Amino acid sequence: MIQTWRIDTPVQTLVLASQESRLPTVVYWGQSLPLQENLAVLAAAAQRDITGGMLDGVPDLSVSPQAGDPFPGQPGMQLRDAKGKGLLPVFSLALDESADNSLCLTYKDAALGLSYVLEILAQADSDVLRLSCALQSHQPIFVDWLAAPVLPAPQQSEHMLEFSGRWCGEFQMNEVPWNSGARLRECRLGRTSHEHFPGVILPCRGATNSQGQAFGLHYGWSGGHRMLAEELPDGRRQLQFGHASQPDQALCQSVTTAPLFATFSACGLNGLGAAFQSHLRQHVLQFPDAARPRPVHYNCWEAVYFKHDLDTLKDIAQRAAALGAERFVLDDGWFKGRDDDTSSLGDWLVDRRKFPEGLTPLIDYVKSLGMSFGLWFEPEMVNPDSDLYRAHPDWALGRPEQLLGRQQMVLDLSQSAVCDYLFERISSLLSEYDIDYIKWDHNRVLPTPVAGQTEAVYGLLDALRSAHPSVEIESCASGGGRIDFGILQRTHRVWLSDSNDAIERFWMQRNAALFLPSEVTGSHVGPRLCHTSGRVMPIGFRAWVAASRHMGFEMDPRELTDDEARVLQDATDWYKANRDWLHQGHILRLDSDDAAVLGELQLARDGQRFVAFVGQITPSAQTLPRPIRLTGLAPDALYQIQLRNPDQAAAVSRGKVALKVGPLSLSGRALMELGLQLPIAFPATLWVIEGKKL
Repeated sequence: MIQTWRIDTPVQTLVLASQESRLPTVVYWGQSLPLQENLAVLAAAAQRDITGGMLDGVPDLSVSPQAGDPFPGQPGMQLRDAKGKGLLPVFSLALDESADNSLCLTYKDAALGLSYVLEILAQADSDVLRLSCALQSHQPIFVDWLAAPVLPAPQQSEHMLEFSGRWCGEFQMNEVPWNSGARLRECRLGRTSHEHFPGVILPCRGATNSQGQAFGLHYGWSGGHRMLAEELPDGRRQLQFGHASQPDQALCQSVTTAPLFATFSACGLNGLGAAFQSHLRQHVLQFPDAARPRPVHYNCWEAVYFKHDLDTLKDIAQRAAALGAERFVLDDGWFKGRDDDTSSLGDWLVDRRKFPEGLTPLIDYVKSLGMSFGLWFEPEMVNPDSDLYRAHPDWALGRPEQLLGRQQMVLDLSQSAVCDYLFERISSLLSEYDIDYIKWDHNRVLPTPVAGQTEAVYGLLDALRSAHPSVEIESCASGGGRIDFGILQRTHRVWLSDSNDAIERFWMQRNAALFLPSEVTGSHVGPRLCHTSGRVMPIGFRAWVAASRHMGFEMDPRELTDDEARVLQDATDWYKANRDWLHQGHILRLDSDDAAVLGELQLARDGQRFVAFVGQITPSAQTLPRPIRLTGLAPDALYQIQLRNPDQAAAVSRGKVALKVGPLSLSGRALMELGLQLPIAFPATLWVIEGKKL
């Protein structure tokens, strides 16, 4: 007997089938099927042949492949009883709770006392599927591995696009070809990490940013995680996501995976990005005031570092406000004894040497300038040279003789006393002072990838948000070390990278846009001489790269010339005038025919306007610029376009390029097929092309 289920969003269909009440298999995932499709026939058509040298049947590649079938690849769960003996469950359907846009199937193995619950929710407004599973046992058992519901990878895909990285170089996208065998990526660092973003893109043959079929997956978990991509000997492919294996494995009776977010696109990688951006915006983010425009930040870190002086900070705040800043964030260095990164983490008391009257004089001055006030914390960490560690060395996670990271250790948040202390310290400061924003940092990896630490962080953030619902929180982890949908359910902004090098930022922002919308992606105008790369870049490039996301400044404004201040104010004014529609629209990557040029287009939700940011990153190989083709426009509509910053053309640009002269009116098809001819530009130039539908 074949049982079938289907779940649809406007652009995709997922079909599951089960033989003899076994765990179901995904027999179809892709472009929407007709409503009259016979699912039983579809499932039968997906059955494979049998040949020599194999079993007399093809074991199911189910939502949790079972080793006991025997399945020829990596199983979706690995279980042991209390004595360490392996368990090989045989599940059978016990309960079917399905609706139009959701599915919940419960399977049981009565002999072993095990239950497996599969849940799938389709979000029609974002075209994203949310999948998770849970395992329950009557008796305590060891769960060595439990994958979120396993999905098949497309046969017409030649490679995967994975995301790796490093400090100041997050969201590097790598092509990994499909080959026979298993590829394992496991992050054992205890946080999402710079190195292993828990997501993958599966472009089908011929797909580009703007056309072709593609699939995308993201595991929404902020701790250690594992991704397994496997091509079986028979040619089938599977993708598994789950928590990282833990060295302190303990007996348990219940395990639940984090949600796996999955989507399909028939219009290239941009369809995936638009779906994930929409889903995060509509179903994950919880802003204290969703109607409030995203304020322009000023962060003092790269201006003063640990040298906090009230008069200097007031001077900088006044200059930042004049440039257009709307929120002043006091970074690391404000608390007791904190003069460098070697001491004092955990001692969350205002340093009376630097601030004799507390933070009130600075906050009052910042507010008098029309800005709100934010404060930096790194709550999960402790320095051995701190009052907290001297009083509670047992609060540190891991062995006392462990290797330190940035001169610090991690607090063990599984201890309730630790979370109680952190909640009291942070909450008291939020109650005493008018603080509307926390920059929540996390500057070292965990000594072991314990899932309980992540769950405790979630609990602490939830408690603080409940007690202080008007406060916004930024997730920072040496930059982009903790970015995922799990942490963003509890925070409101991510610090994409510690690099304020605008060239590095531009390609990182472009890659991250496959998952993140603009309003959560913090981007700051850094110093003229970048502190992390040593490069000097023009203010126009730095300002417009920041204005393309959630804008901020992080330089010493005292270094600006009058001309630089004018350029920065102009970009800031533009950001403020356009952020309402930018932060509701979609970021679409442009396909460039010039390897030296990167571009993206931000399209309003109603399609009535757009802005394209086109960056000349390095010198082009050819003499003249190649046309840049736009995307996402209505082919038959007419658009008026203009170059917002024609003055950025290189001194050697001598021709009468139309966009240098004034606005143009062209059809969407012409803009997407022929493209636009831009003036010659030196590297570190960002063109800003505005368009409106006529």
